[in-house]
Formats: sequence, structure tokens, C-alpha cells
Amino acid sequence: MEKNNPIIWADIPDVDVIRVEDTYYMVSTTMHLMPGGAIFRSYDLVNWEIATYLYDILEDSPGARLEDGHGIYAAGMWAATLRYHKGKFYVIFVTNDTKSQNVSFLFTSDKIEGPWEKRKIEGFYYDCSLYFEGDRPFILSGNGELRLTEMKPDLSAPLPGGIDKVIISDTDYVWLRHEGSHMYKINGKYYIFTIHWLLYGSRRRVEACFFSDNIDGPYVGNNILDDDMGYHNAGVAQGGIVDTPDGDWYAMLFQDHGAVGRNPVLVPMMWDNGWPVFGIDGKIPHHVETKSTRPNYKYTPIVESDDFDYADGERFKLAWQWNHIPDNNLWSTTERKGWLRLKTGMISPNVTLAKNSLGQRTMGPICEAEVKIDVSNIKDGDYAGLCLMQQNYGFIAVTKEAGEKYIVMLGRGNPETDANGRSVNEHVVPGEEYGRVKLDADVVELKACCDFRDNIDEAELFYKKGEEWVKLGITVKMLYTIGHFMGYRFELCSFATKESGGYADFDYYRVRVIK
Repeated sequence: MEKNNPIIWADIPDVDVIRVEDTYYMVSTTMHLMPGGAIFRSYDLVNWEIATYLYDILEDSPGARLEDGHGIYAAGMWAATLRYHKGKFYVIFVTNDTKSQNVSFLFTSDKIEGPWEKRKIEGFYYDCSLYFEGDRPFILSGNGELRLTEMKPDLSAPLPGGIDKVIISDTDYVWLRHEGSHMYKINGKYYIFTIHWLLYGSRRRVEACFFSDNIDGPYVGNNILDDDMGYHNAGVAQGGIVDTPDGDWYAMLFQDHGAVGRNPVLVPMMWDNGWPVFGIDGKIPHHVETKSTRPNYKYTPIVESDDFDYADGERFKLAWQWNHIPDNNLWSTTERKGWLRLKTGMISPNVTLAKNSLGQRTMGPICEAEVKIDVSNIKDGDYAGLCLMQQNYGFIAVTKEAGEKYIVMLGRGNPETDANGRSVNEHVVPGEEYGRVKLDADVVELKACCDFRDNIDEAELFYKKGEEWVKLGITVKMLYTIGHFMGYRFELCSFATKESGGYADFDYYRVRVIK
């Protein structure tokens, strides 16, 4: 039987899942990407599509605009909770780049498609879970010490005199203490699902559960899932649980899958005298059979090809996201019908600071993306092409020097990092050139091919010569780093290193996933 678990071989981390009538919804971290706060939709828990985003722009800051010399890589929106209460959807999360404001972000809407109302609420609630006890809202949050905070009815701030106490403390021998928590009340008992990373035994991320008869404890519990599905000791953990209309239960968790990112995994679960049992004999099946509530529904792919034939004012396909906030004066799909025009703005020393980079997820096991670009209007010092974006990136592009055009392959490997593993120089140092060939044309076709099988995590970059694809430069060793905290993405980029005013036109983007 063909494997279907992980259910999506792409970067969709920190998941939370709910069901509203016959429809399942899942929220995931999107960090520095705009639009952000992706919400996915399914009718069978296995097949998913992007339903909407919470926002086009979260906070309009120099970092979010890539104008501070670094950006908000590894920051932005993450680890949200999604809830539906009395006819209204709620999403709550924090961002590390706004931690000093001591606020969390709350989005609400009557419909999943929006419009979503954004509010800042008092308090920084790390990896928070929202729970309603009737009309009393609570937030569970924290790392190591999990704190339950009763909120005002409008969720604007903690309720004076309400419950505010640490209810679980991680005293185990761990590398990562309890976080990523989700709280539920089921059959009169309160359950908290959380994760930590053991420094003994399996030495990987595991799922734990605690329960109590009272909302504020005492809570008792233990680890309930310690499995890597035979994949590089990458423990499956962190996420939400959900029931089906027929009364079956599942957990939606995630697993690190190397450079492609963190992939959602569907785990069958059952109840044994009020205790949740994940998997089958402690193991997660590689194939999961579920029942669809809409058997004939056709899902929109999470990654999509595009010919950029958009009407004026029409939104991009939901597969696309900008790398940080775009400058809407520097792109167009109507100035040249059927082409995406990316204009250069500020001077950028490196592709990771290139404004208006438009991208999509990569996807395993093997995937490739191809673009066709008209570079007749680039200027000296410009770069326009296709990037495999992460801290250690690979970039194939056309550049111009002394009036001559060249196809070049650039890369960045193992930049200097700080104590937290984040790069201290990747954004200011130009990428290293590993290949160059003269281009005697104005239109070029470029391609990137990625192999994520068994954590091979290698990519090759090509240009088209006649009918033949020719590799340029080195094989890129892709590496998931916390400097970006995101799986590799295909990015369409055009930026200037000397003077602004040039532009490149992208005719199409073709993506193919090879099973």
C-alpha cells in the first residue's frame, strides 16, 4: 500500500486542527512570509488545500519590509492556535520581532475566508493555546513552565483576580522543555497535549499528555508518543487533536524532514478509559485510511504552476507568498499582459535582502521549478532569476556587467552564526559565484531541481541551451537552519546591486512534484 504519511511532504509546521461540521481546518506557521497565517481546508484529513490567509501584512516595520539590513527571518507569525466558538473563528499567536511590545495577536472572523479582524492583546503568550470554558476564555502558554491565564471576556487582557498560575512544570531531563501546548475539555476532563525533547532514551522530540478534573489542576500525565516512523530519529510531535463526524479521533502533528521543512503527520488515536492512545501499538502508520465528508471534492494543489495571466486587481494564486512585505509599486502583472514584472528598488547586496521575491514551497520527494525570463531591461549589477531560498541558498540568475549579460550560479554555505544559530553576515555578504556563462539573448529559461528523498537534500540548477538543460555551478547541499526556520522555497527574484530602475519579466512558473 502506497505511503501517504506524512500527509504533505512540504513545510507546514506547528499545526493546529479543528472541525466545523463537515470541514476540517488547519493553521500553520508562516513567519516572515506575506500574506501570512495560512489556513488549510480538508474534508478527509489527508488531502488539503489552502483556504485563506489571516493577513496581507501583519506589522509594517523596517524589518518586515527588508529595510533594516536583516529582515524578520525566523521571527514573524508562528505556533498559532485555531478555535471555533459560538459561531466565530479565533486565531491567536505571538511574533518574536514584537516581543518587546508585550502583546499577542488575535484574529477573529465569522467566516474562515474572512475578513479577519486583527487585535493586539495584552501579554506575550508563547506557543499559546486558546480555550473557552463557557464564556470564560483562557490562554495556556509557555516553555518549560506552562501557565494558565484567565482572560477578560473580550480577550483584551488578563482578567483581574482570575486564574493565573503555572499548572505544569517540566522537570524531566530534556533539551527542549514543554512547549507547543494545546488544551481541550473532553468528557468532563481537561487535557493538555504538549511536547518536549528528551536527553535520554530515544533522544528526540516526543508528545506528552496531562489531564485533570479541574481546569487549574493538579495535572498528571506522561509521554504518550515516541516514534520517528523510521526516519532519522525525527520524533513526531506537536499539534492538535480532532474528531470526525463518525466519532473517530486523530492527532495532527509534524515531523522534521530535513531541508524541505517540517511535515504534517496524521496519527490515529483512541481513548482507553479516558487516556489518549496515539498510533497503533505505539507506532504511527505510514498509510492512513480516512473517510471523506465530500468524496468528490477536487482540491486545489498547495503548489501550483502559473502563467501570470491575471486581470487588473486579481489576487495571486494562494500558493504564492512574498518574502517579507512587497513594495506594490515594484511589481505588476498588467504592465505586460501574461507576464510578472519585478522591478528593482533599493540596492541589495544579497538575494536574501531582495525585495519583492515571490515564492512557493518546495515539496518532496523530488520537485523541480522552471521559469522563463525576459532580461532585456535589467541594468548593470542587477540579478534576476530563480533562487532556492534558505540561509544556505542556491541561486541561478542573469546578471549584467559592462553591458554584457551572463547566466551565473551563486550560493551561500555555512555563514557565520551567533550562539542561537542565526547568521550574522548572510544578508550583507554577496553570494559566492560557482558558475558563469555568457548570454547572447534577452530571454532565458532556468530550472531548479530538488531531491529530498531520505534527507539527501541536494539541488541542481540549470539553464536551457537549445532543447537541452545544462547544469551550472555546484550541486547545492540544502540545509534546514534556524536562521530562517523554514523549509526551502522556490523564489522568483530581481534586485539591484548598483542602481535601481531595471526590471525583469517572468513569463511562466512551472512546478512539478515527482512521487
